[in-house]
Amino acid sequence: MKALIYHGPGQKALEDHAVPRIEKPTDAIVKITKTTICGTDLHILKGDVPTCAPGRILGHEGVGTIAEVGSGVTGFARGDPVLISCISSCGKCEYCRKGMYSHCATGGWILGNAIDGTQAEYVRIPHADTSLYRIPTGADEEALVMLSDILPTGFECGVLNGKVQPGSTVVIVGAGPIGLAALLTAQFYSPAAIIMVDLDDNRLVTATQFGATGVVNSSDGNAAATILKLTDGRGADTVIEAVGIPATFELCEEIVAPGGVIANVGVHGTSVPLHLERLWDRNITIATRLVDTASTPMLLKTVCSHQIDPTLLITHRFKLDYIIDAYETFSQAAQTRALKRWSMPRQGMP
Repeated sequence: MKALIYHGPGQKALEDHAVPRIEKPTDAIVKITKTTICGTDLHILKGDVPTCAPGRILGHEGVGTIAEVGSGVTGFARGDPVLISCISSCGKCEYCRKGMYSHCATGGWILGNAIDGTQAEYVRIPHADTSLYRIPTGADEEALVMLSDILPTGFECGVLNGKVQPGSTVVIVGAGPIGLAALLTAQFYSPAAIIMVDLDDNRLVTATQFGATGVVNSSDGNAAATILKLTDGRGADTVIEAVGIPATFELCEEIVAPGGVIANVGVHGTSVPLHLERLWDRNITIATRLVDTASTPMLLKTVCSHQIDPTLLITHRFKLDYIIDAYETFSQAAQTRALKRWSMPRQGMP
């Protein structure tokens, strides 16, 4: 099969690779029909994720069809259409019993990190019964790819951890796919204002179309002052960091209101200053989280009932043969106006 292989920081290639096989009775092999590139994949290529070793097939999002199941899999059979969760969970360990599936003792975020991932024609899914979701008849596969990671990540790590409430003020720093996913799902809770911050005017226009009540271009260095002016000097009740660099987290520290929450979503590869000299007396909560995908069943119902439309996040489409081009498009988002790109297997694939 063809697969996108990570060869160390800054290095990747589409190569021939052996088709995965069942290794444990609880495994399933899924034939990929659609997969995507995530911002986390770019962090891996920057060297920010040392747990991902050279030689790894990248990717942790996708939908497909069951090609084979292990003898211990009871919930799925060959031919079933499935949504792949970015988090693999055994459902039995101490962390899974707490609902912290991202810290599963034998799973967690392993796809495209500790084991081979989804940017290939086939992928092995451990703990298949608790790491896959059956796709309802007639569901839009393009929409469901967004449920592998970005929608539950934006919702759980941003909206839920940020304690978004009716009538509150929310600022989302970063209008990329994750920030926009947080924007879409924050509206479940009817905040009074959702302000999006980004360097890219094109993304800010998209944010307005997605429901943002205000936008701030931070390229002039005055984002904090602008946001404080928009909030009558008070700041935001919830600030969601959706980029993963020191400057954006420090901006969050500047604009959070007394009693507010900073919900970190971004993947941070370098240290970030924590200004406790300014925050120690402001009743601030700082929340971190790796997505658990506990909300996936609810989001699946929400998407299938057309309450939200995550296909709005898809801007580019590529065949798997052109995934290197897709990465180049994604990495130059300001020029290409890229949000999410999905790729699909080559025509004629068996």
